[in-house]
Amino acid sequence: MVEPADRSSTAGQRLSAPESYGVSTLEPGLRPPTQPPGRLVSIRVQLLDDTQEVFQISQRSPGKVLFDLICVHLNLVEGDYFGLEYQDQRKMTVWLDLLKPTLKQIRRPKNTILRFVVKFFPPDHTQLMEELTQYLFALQIKRDLACGRLICNDTSAALMVSHIIQSEIGDFDETQSWQHLLHNKYLPDQDAIRDKITDCHRKHVGQTPAESDYQLLEIARRLEMYGVRLHPAKDREGTKLSLAVAHTGVLVFQGYTKINAFNWSKIRKLSFKRKRFLIKLRADPAQNSHHDTLEFAMASRDCCKIFWKICVEYHAFFRLFEEPKPKPKPILFTRGSSFRFSGRTQKQIIDYVKDSEVKKVPFERKHSKILSSSGMSPQSSSFRSQVPKESAMSVPVADQPDSARLAHHAEANGSEELPASTSTANGLHDTPAAPGSDSTQPRQNGAGLAAEQQQLLNPGSPGSEDSPLGSPCVVVNGTVNGDGMGGVLGQSPEGRQLSPLTSPLLTDAGYVRNDEEDEARRKKFPTDKAYFIAKELLTTERTYLKDLQVITESFQSAAGKDEAFPVSVSNLLSANYDPVDKFHQGFLKEVEQRLAQWEGRSNAHIKGDYQRIGDVLLKNIQGLRQLTIHLQKHSECLVELERACRSSRKVEALCREFEQQRVCYLPFNVFLLRPLHRLLHYKLILERLCKHYPPTHDDFRDCRAALADISEMVLQLQGAMMKMENFQKLLELKKDLTGIDNLAIPGREFIRLGCLSKLSGKGLQQRMFFLFSDSLVYTSRGTTPSNQFKVHGQLPLYGMTIRESEEEWGVPHSFTLFGQRQSVVVAASCAAEMERWVEDIRMAIDLAEQSSSPHTDLLSTSLPDSKLLEDGGTEQESEEELSGSRSSLERQGHRGNTTVHVCWHRNTSVSMVDFSVAVENQLSGNLLRKFKNSNGWQKLWVVFTNFSLFFYKSHQDDYPLASLPLLGYSVTVPAESENIHKDYVFKLHFKSHVYYFRSESEYTFERWMEVIRSATCSASRSLPSTRKDLY
Repeated sequence: MVEPADRSSTAGQRLSAPESYGVSTLEPGLRPPTQPPGRLVSIRVQLLDDTQEVFQISQRSPGKVLFDLICVHLNLVEGDYFGLEYQDQRKMTVWLDLLKPTLKQIRRPKNTILRFVVKFFPPDHTQLMEELTQYLFALQIKRDLACGRLICNDTSAALMVSHIIQSEIGDFDETQSWQHLLHNKYLPDQDAIRDKITDCHRKHVGQTPAESDYQLLEIARRLEMYGVRLHPAKDREGTKLSLAVAHTGVLVFQGYTKINAFNWSKIRKLSFKRKRFLIKLRADPAQNSHHDTLEFAMASRDCCKIFWKICVEYHAFFRLFEEPKPKPKPILFTRGSSFRFSGRTQKQIIDYVKDSEVKKVPFERKHSKILSSSGMSPQSSSFRSQVPKESAMSVPVADQPDSARLAHHAEANGSEELPASTSTANGLHDTPAAPGSDSTQPRQNGAGLAAEQQQLLNPGSPGSEDSPLGSPCVVVNGTVNGDGMGGVLGQSPEGRQLSPLTSPLLTDAGYVRNDEEDEARRKKFPTDKAYFIAKELLTTERTYLKDLQVITESFQSAAGKDEAFPVSVSNLLSANYDPVDKFHQGFLKEVEQRLAQWEGRSNAHIKGDYQRIGDVLLKNIQGLRQLTIHLQKHSECLVELERACRSSRKVEALCREFEQQRVCYLPFNVFLLRPLHRLLHYKLILERLCKHYPPTHDDFRDCRAALADISEMVLQLQGAMMKMENFQKLLELKKDLTGIDNLAIPGREFIRLGCLSKLSGKGLQQRMFFLFSDSLVYTSRGTTPSNQFKVHGQLPLYGMTIRESEEEWGVPHSFTLFGQRQSVVVAASCAAEMERWVEDIRMAIDLAEQSSSPHTDLLSTSLPDSKLLEDGGTEQESEEELSGSRSSLERQGHRGNTTVHVCWHRNTSVSMVDFSVAVENQLSGNLLRKFKNSNGWQKLWVVFTNFSLFFYKSHQDDYPLASLPLLGYSVTVPAESENIHKDYVFKLHFKSHVYYFRSESEYTFERWMEVIRSATCSASRSLPSTRKDLY
């Protein structure tokens, strides 16, 4: 209940809420909780918009009653992310315990103001399902910036403030923006970067307040201090530190720099004893027991207890599936604290909002005492507010205190919809825009955003694309902590069209390029970024289905012809891959049909229904969840196939012969992992769609729901996927090595492979090194027809030490490995390569020392003396053999274009981390290729995977014509002197080998550059100037 005197100005009425009590956050679907009998006490609460509300509760009511009243008052569904904090009698800021009586915690309620603030900061703001919740989070970020709690560089700070200003006063006006910054303090040192803020603000033309909130949270979540609340402490040496808690675990800061992090999975117990806060880690058998406990000294026992409580709550909120049950009351005596987390966990919130059709409650953004926009009601689309032109142009509406600013929405950006009986504070109304008005121009004279804003609050309502008022702008992010700025693409603040390379994306209202060729292209197919993201889904789905058919058709056909192949393994593969293949055939047909409809933009009657892809993704991802039981069996398929190969030489020969077929362009085990990897691709595509779409777009809700589903599947299968990837990599390396036994054993992890020069009596000799979690193996390339690498020796990592020895031996980039039985001096090709090797070897040494056994001998008992092999294996292949000729894919015996051979010839290395990144960065589509000295362009279907480009005539081909391994290559844009006068062209070059590739759009150009750079950056980190000029 709210006091009668304050009823006329309640937040619920200011936010255009109905008189009903709405939905309670802790008890969904109920009215405000019944209060126990007793005297009513008034409690004053300050909300995130700096307004204060008075609530009356019974003196016996627990804190949960007060918290529920506030959430009902705000019509807040996702209230469990928030909490109530206050200063107790010790002047310490504490959280209100929802299970204890409020008045037992607040001794002097008349003199205490509780603050309703964000308590739990999720890692991704897209997990916040309601727009009101995102708005409140944006207010929290604004407050953290103003008080200096959210520390970041000037670029990020200026960009965030520019989004805040855009949401408060609308599009950039030099005089108004300058005055607004003079009268409002968003940063402690705001004056120093005022020019940078205005430069950022002028790029947000047409951006709605909801879009500004979204961009603000997108930037904030990437900052190291996002959601961090520092608790002063000291370590055992007395060094001043700070402790904090996040969704991942407990963090340690020195100043504002994070120096350590303890993941929840590594923490066994958190406790405190007097002033000491204790973190007990899970015991490692290889370490002494005293390493199991970390101790920090805090100012007092109360400080320890406050931090311990918030740690308990963070762990429960982000890690548990449901609210923890209360402990049973002891019969005789109590031991330990009875404190527990109260409320729904994050998973419960997401499931509730996703499964229930919660009615969208309109709200407004209050930030002006002079003008107040009214709430948007999805049911009142015929009513639009009106603001005279002079009001929007001349009144500095945001030059007011925070309490008067936070609810103003967009009098400079357009109007909001009003219920029939609602008016603004001044009795003014906005005029709706004429149907023919230009929705891309700066909207300071009432060019309406009503349809956009209706979608903002009700994404499931009829789309705004059919309305001339509702063409949402496309917004992209610049570099958050760099020099890049986010902005609206398609038009400059002055109304001039930008160049195609800087503004390829269009609003739905359309965008006319200057030259006739681009105009013809625009008429040929849609130019919205979402279309090209959907097209990427189509092209990669075609490649994925072809890869599935390598298993379900080609391999099964070969296995069926050989009686030696076990029937049980064949049945296992069929039972778990055929349903997946059949499902994706139907999925591909739906995507192809949708893209064909999308490209028919001239058909007006289908425009609003088919320019979207989220509904197709949501439907099929929900169908894909039914196949989870088959996806979980894929690891068993991989293990059983390997077991069959070990048991029978005929089966091993069958698999080896199949891998020589042109249709099997990758190691066969890689195809077995494709279904799990495809889940990652869906997740990344949906993340790009959600980032591209404004919350007002029809497709945003479906995409966000599909993203939540696929994220849950990825989380569920991630552990099995990582184990399969490591196992598959060990099996692949086993085929490249000779003279080694038992490579793929439980517990062994592959870390890095690559070339190093080994110092011996004959000088520096090139050797191939393989780093595992328990040993380092070095080899050289043999001269046998199989092209396998012959093992020279093994260095167990247990007890090994490493030391840089460039000065000692006079060899650049050299270091010495001191093992228990021998020492080896090696040299890398450059400083960056040495740094990567040293870092990974030190990490591997730590892993080996944590294992239970010192080491396992990898080498075969028949391995000859390594000294006899030191001068072997010096034969080299020409670059042409690796750069993609047909013979490289049709060689007899072991193929010579595997990753190991490419690293050998190009003197580089790759790590397991690089392989994991490559898994996510797979791409396919049509490209035009041109050689250095040729004149014409050849159209090819290109597939990027496994650090290589594979070239086909068309996507219907069963096998590639050629391949181009990219390790060691550099990717740039052509220089003017190269006379490549075409758009969207990138250049690949390695020594004298140069290739040009041309894509169809800016989006596909950026995607190809991104994925190819992921394959080449490991080899080109020593050349940052080359990569700096990519755009």
